[in-house]
Amino acid sequence: MEVVIITGMSGAGRSRAADWFEDQGYYCVDNMPPALTNSFLEMASAAENNIEKVALVTDLRGGSFFGELGDVIDELRARDDIDLTVLYMEAAVSEIVRRYNEVRRNHPLTGGQASASVIEEEVEKLKGIRKKADIILDTSNLKLSEMNAELDRMFFGGSGSSMFAINISSFGFKYGIPTESDVMFDVRFLPNPYYVASLKKLSGNNRKVRDYIFRSELADQFVQSAHDLLKSMVQGYINEGKYHLNIAFGCTGGHHRSVAIANAVAEEFKKDGMRVRVYHRDLDLQNKKG
Repeated sequence: MEVVIITGMSGAGRSRAADWFEDQGYYCVDNMPPALTNSFLEMASAAENNIEKVALVTDLRGGSFFGELGDVIDELRARDDIDLTVLYMEAAVSEIVRRYNEVRRNHPLTGGQASASVIEEEVEKLKGIRKKADIILDTSNLKLSEMNAELDRMFFGGSGSSMFAINISSFGFKYGIPTESDVMFDVRFLPNPYYVASLKKLSGNNRKVRDYIFRSELADQFVQSAHDLLKSMVQGYINEGKYHLNIAFGCTGGHHRSVAIANAVAEEFKKDGMRVRVYHRDLDLQNKKG
């Protein structure tokens, strides 16, 4: 029997992931107490039920029951009749706070407001389970369709190092530094299209803006140097059990230089055959007065 345990941070998208698995033909159970997992799987595998694929969501909502999850994972991995995958879902603390504020729900750990300190406490409690995960999915910058596409790639598109994702983002320093980034580059040393009247209202996704920035030899040199440096780091991150590397490129407003450079570095990693996601955080603030 194929079994997927979906766990991780509250607000990271576990229920949406369960919906995806259900669409793929899995029998899904939400908020499964770990102690009941073996009994449920025995019932599911009975001849009259003939259930071959199961996805179980289990998390801190289970209270004291959740502490048994680690032992249950070890037991299932020791069984020859179970093909187990543990999917751990997470997101940046600031993003989780934002999501809870939007839906105005209480955090299950305390039954109160989802503050940064509460979420950091949850992260600490989940460290042991995170280490047991086969796949870690960071949903910080993912729309629902993008999350579903990531699940599709992870479960049906390959294994091993192909699970590693390069998350590249652009941002504007005037709107704050992205706290979720592992590595951050300041590209404000490059020529700024903002001061060219015909380019000011365009973005770094526009060919004219891109051409203007890359007229400077520094731009090409930087992209190649940044790519070489980051590429050399990937295997180290994999060895340390990380499943993604978050790279951020910043300029003043996050509209021109950072966007063009983020796109260019992403293209280099795509040539390497890496899984790459690109997110331009502040692009929708193009016309905001700063």
